[in-house]
Parts: sequence; structure tokens; C-alpha cells
Amino acid sequence: APMLIVGLAPGLHGANKTGRPFTGDASGDFLYQQLFDAGLATKPHARTADPDMHLINCRMTNAVRCVPPQNKPTGAEITTCNGYLRQEMAAMPHLRVVFALGRVAHEAVVKAIGGKQKDYPFAHGAAHKAADGLWLVDTYHCSRYNTNTGRLTEQMFSTALQTALNKAQG
Repeated sequence: APMLIVGLAPGLHGANKTGRPFTGDASGDFLYQQLFDAGLATKPHARTADPDMHLINCRMTNAVRCVPPQNKPTGAEITTCNGYLRQEMAAMPHLRVVFALGRVAHEAVVKAIGGKQKDYPFAHGAAHKAADGLWLVDTYHCSRYNTNTGRLTEQMFSTALQTALNKAQG
């Protein structure tokens, strides 16, 4: 797959139970509908570990592997899990773009590629080219808080996702 989608951490009642990122929670409802609309998922929702639900030309992982206390990972947890994120990226020989869902994911990806945070400032819709040609595209996290308050709209997310898709296609 040419694209890796990186989220924050598994949700307690969703991905932690199913093993699939963003499955069974409100942010997943938003995310999978967007992925389906963009042709990146076989179904518009992932409420269970449905074996018929597949991602197309992308993979998904999290910056942190375990459910963090109060859904906010610490710096130590992010650092501890960064080797896992590097391995996920290294396992994708055709990787062209990482689509970071939120600042925590963005910063974890920058750390994983050995970059300096100041050289890759987080901003919704930003696209950063790393030294090795890999693109990092940012969006606000699709949390219920961000979508319910209007900080992130479907159109905003769709536009950022389209930027990532364009970078993935080269």
C-alpha cells in the first residue's frame, strides 16, 4: 500500500476489543465513511471486526499501541511505541504518504522518520515532504469533540484526505 493512516491510540471500547483501529467508536464512524467515500474502504463503517471490511491501497495503525489513561498518551508512551511505528512504516515498501490524524500522530511520525519537529509544523491540511521523498499530510483528529464542535468538518477532512491520495499516487 502507498498510504499509511496513523491515529492516536486504540479506543477502550473499539479497537482495543476488536484489534482494528477506529472500530466501534464515533471517530471510526466518521473516518470509515470518509475512507469509503474516497474508495479506500469496502464498507462505510467498522463497528465490529467484520472480516468483509477491508482497506484498499492503505493501511492503518496508531502512534501508541495500548489504550492510554484518559485517552491521552504520555510522551513516554509515544517514545516507547515509536519503534513499532517505524516497523510498520518499514514493512510498507511502496509507502509514499503518511496521513496523520492529529498532532500526536503527526509528532510520532516525525520522530519515526528521524525529523525535527520544527521542520514539520503541524497544521490541518499541511503536506510536508521528508528528505527520503515520503510525504506527511496532516488533518485534525476525527474525534467526536473535533467533529461535534465543527473544528473538523467532513469537507475539511475530505480535502486533506484528497491531498494525501494525490501524494500517494505520485
